[in-house]
Amino acid sequence: MTVQGWLLILVFLGILLALTKPAGLWLYALYDGRRTPLHALLGPVERGFYRLAGIDPAAEMGWRRYAVHMLAFNVALAVFTYAVLRLQYYLPLNAPGFAGLSPDGAMNVAISFTTNTNWQWYAGESALSNGSQMLALTIHNFTSAATGIALAFALFRGFARRETSGLGNFWTDMTRVTLYLLLPVCVLYAAYLIWAGVPQTLTQQVAATTLEGAQQTIALGPVASQEAIKMLGTNGGGFFNANSAHPFENPSAVTNLVQMLSIFVLGFGLTWCFGKAVGNTRQGWAILAAMVFIFAVGAGVCYWQEAGGNPMLHGLGVAGGNMEGKEVRFGVAASALFAAVTTAASCGAVNAMHDSFTALGGMIPLFNIQLGEVVVGGVGAGIYGFLLFAILAVFVAGLMVGRTPEYVGKKIEAREVKLAILAIAVLPLVILGGAAIAAVTTAGLAGPLNKGPHGFSEILYALTSSVGNNGSAFAGLSAGTPFYNGVLGVAMWLGRFFVIVPMLAIAGSLAAKRYTPPSAGSFPTTGLLWVGLLVGVILILGGLTFLPGLALGPIADHLSMVGGHLQ
Repeated sequence: MTVQGWLLILVFLGILLALTKPAGLWLYALYDGRRTPLHALLGPVERGFYRLAGIDPAAEMGWRRYAVHMLAFNVALAVFTYAVLRLQYYLPLNAPGFAGLSPDGAMNVAISFTTNTNWQWYAGESALSNGSQMLALTIHNFTSAATGIALAFALFRGFARRETSGLGNFWTDMTRVTLYLLLPVCVLYAAYLIWAGVPQTLTQQVAATTLEGAQQTIALGPVASQEAIKMLGTNGGGFFNANSAHPFENPSAVTNLVQMLSIFVLGFGLTWCFGKAVGNTRQGWAILAAMVFIFAVGAGVCYWQEAGGNPMLHGLGVAGGNMEGKEVRFGVAASALFAAVTTAASCGAVNAMHDSFTALGGMIPLFNIQLGEVVVGGVGAGIYGFLLFAILAVFVAGLMVGRTPEYVGKKIEAREVKLAILAIAVLPLVILGGAAIAAVTTAGLAGPLNKGPHGFSEILYALTSSVGNNGSAFAGLSAGTPFYNGVLGVAMWLGRFFVIVPMLAIAGSLAAKRYTPPSAGSFPTTGLLWVGLLVGVILILGGLTFLPGLALGPIADHLSMVGGHLQ
């Protein structure tokens, strides 16, 4: 470990904290329907869209109607993407003549990008045309991110509104988030990336002559535009197979830092937006404090393990930490931080191969996802997932003080607690159930590159990443098979929408309640005690649920390593 490595982590968090309120102010303006500086230019575009689509932007939706419209929109996008990928050979912007994907492969990718997972079993530069990258993938990166933020807004309204059934309008939320936030920021972001050396061209391949005189084909494409939204929207799907370790996606240490900041910035801003929405910004800061604490501990452990390296190699004079599977331009500290950021934020981008991390270093990204990716999490999904844990935490606090639990002025009753448990239970049920099936079937066992605990970690990580809608991989699992395409596709769909629907039901229930002012018997939800309770509830639920799986995988792998055994 080095001073520079720890300084990188501190500077990263410092910049994000400075950006939290500005990002939150912009998000709150969109949440509240306020006019922004971009309305003068883009307002006519927004109104024109509503007229063409026949949408009344002021029409309120109850939670059921909001859920139905959201689901219909995402199902339609999934079907569209499936068609594009299957018919890729016949569509334009396919200079290499790539064939369409197989039925199971196209299904997996369509679900993956619809659910903001961006799990990729293929190498983008050798399987997808520029047309497919733009139509089937980049568009989804915008819509899935906007869906997450819109759903967070709906839950915020559930807490903020009183004795009403309306949670806003799904189409209005989607349009405003895309038009006034994601699109303009990504235009500027992509311009910066182009300036930094990221390609943005419709040319798919160029031929080059190496210094030895050999001919080499270099893949190109509209990379910068996809890179910008994949990071800002916490999507993570790489244009190239090497993802953010590829110099065309991530040219320098500066772009590496910018990419990590862009992954977290909207998640940080949404915590402040929530506090503003419920009339007490300290509520948002308390949530952010709990998130930052869990993240910082995880990032520190990951860096510590990777900087220490494999003790079995120390006697051979190998020093400098574990560089296996890492891009030498970034080194141990930046790679460990990137892994912690992307897995805490539901973003599948990677600049190092997690399969090559040390056992406990690789356990941190795995555990980040297993917590439900509520440690910042995906845009929108992170904050509404965290608030589900907050409902359980305030229920525990209510038991302590012997009163009906209250949170930001709303009584938390049996209905909300049951729905929160239902939403949270989806992750362990599908992750552990799917991993168990894969670990005992011939088709499932054909996937892992390694045997023993590390091979089980590869299976467990794949299911965890899919259900958690993260999309990163250990990189040691051969997942492009009918078995894994089918199992992981179902896991991604359940992990996204079987959490969203109970969450919206909670939002509808809360919106119908009257405001209950805090009293002397109320448990305070803005101080250090509340932050500690939140952290404890999240870690205990995650730890107790997944500890047996972690014990069979990375923990056993670590004990094997320190015991001097090679697999």
